[in-house]
Amino acid sequence: MRSPSPRLLGAALAVPTLLLTTPAAPAAADGPQRIEKLRATAETPALYDDEAGGDADADDPAIWVHPTDRARSRVIATAKNGGLRVYDLGGRELQSIATPPAPGPDDEAGRFNNVDIVEGFRLGGRTVDLAAVSDRGRDQLRFYVIDARTGLLTDVTADDVPFAFNATQAEVNEQRTAYGLDAVGNEYLLVSRRSTPEVGTFRIVADRGRVTYRPVGRLTLPAEFTLPNGARWAPCTDPGDGPQVEGVVVDAANGAAYLAQEDVALWRVPIRDGRFTGRPVTVEKVREFGIPAAYDEATEECVVDYLADPGFGGRIAADVEGLTIARSTLVVSSQGDDTFYTYDRRSNRPTGHFAVVDGPRTDGSQECDGAAVTATPLPGFPGGLLVVHDGQDTPADGDRPSTNFKFLDAGFLR
Repeated sequence: MRSPSPRLLGAALAVPTLLLTTPAAPAAADGPQRIEKLRATAETPALYDDEAGGDADADDPAIWVHPTDRARSRVIATAKNGGLRVYDLGGRELQSIATPPAPGPDDEAGRFNNVDIVEGFRLGGRTVDLAAVSDRGRDQLRFYVIDARTGLLTDVTADDVPFAFNATQAEVNEQRTAYGLDAVGNEYLLVSRRSTPEVGTFRIVADRGRVTYRPVGRLTLPAEFTLPNGARWAPCTDPGDGPQVEGVVVDAANGAAYLAQEDVALWRVPIRDGRFTGRPVTVEKVREFGIPAAYDEATEECVVDYLADPGFGGRIAADVEGLTIARSTLVVSSQGDDTFYTYDRRSNRPTGHFAVVDGPRTDGSQECDGAAVTATPLPGFPGGLLVVHDGQDTPADGDRPSTNFKFLDAGFLR
């Protein structure tokens, strides 16, 4: 089944391209903040992004809390081309699920990017919890029922799920596809689009015992900005791409969605019933905001001219990445300096700064992509559980690139 053209995707909200937004709150606390050093108590096995390791590359975790037996709670995580992994609270792998194959010889195969939990969904006359996944390879959203006894997954994705953002398979192969993902209650998903500043919302739909979705709303963040000195600035990206969003999280209690536009800023936008209801404002810009940069074709990297910094940036070191919320706190991954910032979820005022460092049982977290947290006390984690991605798991196995996930007690979060 083919998705409709983006021109027909329900309510849309576009933001003018030349705009310097007003921050929702002061971008920094008064004076420098101490970096709190935390250590994980458990970690998952290393995943290897090579042929021998099944091209598995850890990215984004979600936490499923068992409704009656907390010891049977699970961490469900994406491994990109390596599919999905299910772990117990000790970090032991319980299940591995492969991505779907490419639909044709010249098409992209599945590549799982982000995952979240949809609680209390009505399917086939019963109430179930789902793991919802963004398949960036095939531009689809996929769904897995979580078995209430074992915590293992069963695929219930409808065979005819549409493309999330594209109209044809040829467009999908360009890989401007479903990317970041977060559940909005048990009815909607908030999904970002790779290599663009677009995000969309989708209604989750039960269909003859399977699960599909329908587009609801669309929002496009700015790609260019007018700086306070009058100059125009756009973040450096690969040729033809826009400044993308990956990390997304919804604070349903306060009617807000947070969007991590990687090389630009952390944004907050009002959301209700799966639709955007107001204009986005910046919570904090990245450190590199406004600094001139140019794409180097030889290295395929952006070269930033730090000596020309006009001083309009915030504290977050690009990329701004994983987002998660627990208690009164929003946690934000500052990927560029291997740390995390925290904010009050109501006022958006900065509240803390921490890093996950090497400890006696695990190494730390570097280049964190995704994070997930629950405030529910769990065995071994009396203050709740925080799971963060580690983009450079050590000790290394020779030259093999490896990644995994770290488990921490979340009691330090207010």
